[in-house]
Amino acid sequence: MKKENDSLDQLFEKFENQWDVQEMNSDHQLDFLNKLNNKKQPKRKNYWFVTAIAASIVLMLGVSLFYKNEKPKEFKFASKETQRTDSIFSILIDNELVKLKEKSSPENEQIINDALKQMKVFDADYQKIINELQKNGENKQIIYAMISNLQTRISFLQTVLKRIEENENLKNTTDEKTL
Repeated sequence: MKKENDSLDQLFEKFENQWDVQEMNSDHQLDFLNKLNNKKQPKRKNYWFVTAIAASIVLMLGVSLFYKNEKPKEFKFASKETQRTDSIFSILIDNELVKLKEKSSPENEQIINDALKQMKVFDADYQKIINELQKNGENKQIIYAMISNLQTRISFLQTVLKRIEENENLKNTTDEKTL
């Protein structure tokens, strides 16, 4: 152990004049603390976070407007049977639209978009029928046109859903054969 201490002492003696032994001024610690306290923390600018939230809101509004199923104005002067028929068919149509939107995928996107465009055409035709009903009152031809439009919409949505399922089954079958 004594030998180790001797070699350390020799090492220190060898570098004795090379050590930095300058004393700090007496105010050094005070200056350091002042600088530390005065240093303002930079504010983090999270503009990307705000931008992401704003983009999400815009996207949600756009999607809700695109998929908004505009309900024709309620006709108050129609008979209770006509109103009941309209509400029953409207519920069925809404259920089919929900099923259609649940099938949304990249492969089905074009079919669904085309179907929604066609539904807007059916809705516009239905609105014309409702306007005619309001203008001329109920008669067999108008009621038949209204029911026919509602049935056509349901049938159309069911056909689109069937087509999507066939495409999915065909894709799954093709994928299985390639394995």
